[in-house]
Amino acid sequence: MDEEYDVIVLGTGLKECILSGLLSVDGLKVLHMDRNDYYGGESTSLNLTQLWKRFKGNDKPPEQLGSSREYNVDMIPKFMMANGGLVRVLIHTDVTKYLNFKAVDGGFVYNKEKIYKVPATDVEALKSPLMGLFEKRRARKFFIYVQEYEDDDPKSHEGLNLNKVTAREIISKYGLEDDTIDFIGHALALHIDDSYLDQPAMDFVKRMRLYAESLARFEGGSPYIYPLYGLGELPQAFARLSAVYGGTYMLNKPECKVEFDSDGKVVGVTSEGETAKCKKVVCDPSYLPDKVKQVGKVARAICIMSHPIPDTNNSHSCQVILPQKQLGRKSDMYLFCCSYAHNVAPKGQYIAFVSTEAETDNPEVELKPGIDLLGPVDQIFFDTYDRFIPTNNHEADNCFISTSFDATTHFESTVTDVLQMYSKITGKALDLSVDLSAASAASE
Repeated sequence: MDEEYDVIVLGTGLKECILSGLLSVDGLKVLHMDRNDYYGGESTSLNLTQLWKRFKGNDKPPEQLGSSREYNVDMIPKFMMANGGLVRVLIHTDVTKYLNFKAVDGGFVYNKEKIYKVPATDVEALKSPLMGLFEKRRARKFFIYVQEYEDDDPKSHEGLNLNKVTAREIISKYGLEDDTIDFIGHALALHIDDSYLDQPAMDFVKRMRLYAESLARFEGGSPYIYPLYGLGELPQAFARLSAVYGGTYMLNKPECKVEFDSDGKVVGVTSEGETAKCKKVVCDPSYLPDKVKQVGKVARAICIMSHPIPDTNNSHSCQVILPQKQLGRKSDMYLFCCSYAHNVAPKGQYIAFVSTEAETDNPEVELKPGIDLLGPVDQIFFDTYDRFIPTNNHEADNCFISTSFDATTHFESTVTDVLQMYSKITGKALDLSVDLSAASAASE
């Protein structure tokens, strides 16, 4: 332990593992420690016995649920956009060679009290029962504009400068109805609130294009992919990667106390009486509780079922987004479903999550609109966790703290945090121009 490192990473949550991998690949000397005796931190993956122990306080799940070790229940389940930032990071670090992905069957949205497939292209817009005939035509025109938009081709801009025009202005040009705007903004562009409407439209259009391009990638029913055996494979894959580049991993290290000099700059980390020196520390909020503040809380239900979510075309894996306006809430609700098709449960079993940013102290009542869409549930566990953001000045103390995971069931906001942290730590942007074909995903 008494060595000096460029960076010490504390916690083996997904964000910390990705950063550890990226920094190792950059040639930095990295020590990665976790107080737990397992990988993953908050984003760990549990078998059935561990799930029971955590939420029921005993390790005797009912036998009819099948073999405990066939369950890989991700505590922070999120799908990956096929052409999105996380997949690009995985390819950049070559971690894809340790993982097998499979396409996700469906992407859906809740609108007017029903579940619909998210239409992402002009062709799908014309077929979608989400809209009436005239609205379909308007939506089709808008989708064609988005699909044909090219930064360097002024003809495709239709006289609009997307760095100046707001999303609201571009949408009103096409005369789209509120319900259409709702599903495009929240289930396709994956914005978590409506503030995007008054921002420059470029980000909104790019997000729509990412969804459509990812959807086309594997010709599945959704733009998402997910690793076989779940996300629990990811932290371990990054641990292997780090080891290849000379990084050191240590699990089960109690305390992990961050040490500072008289100017408040980090100088090392002490565990079990030994101090490892370092220039920078990267960690999740639990390792530096006095440098973060609580900004919210996530409420969720974890459900074990023996059928797919109704009205999702019998999808073995899918996401359903319930936009906040459809529920009269301030935040969206998310349904995540995965099954034996991704090796996360025994044959015939499905794992579903319902999650949202908590607006009350009663998750059972608050999550009811989502739970009601699941149909019969064999087992249900309710859980809440606090969300923290860093409050420190990283330039003053050289501590780089990740934000807690939000309620979304996709990785887009997580990747944004990782890339911003990488830039702060290294002083440079990560080059994500990679050959996307390096991450292939099996369909059924």
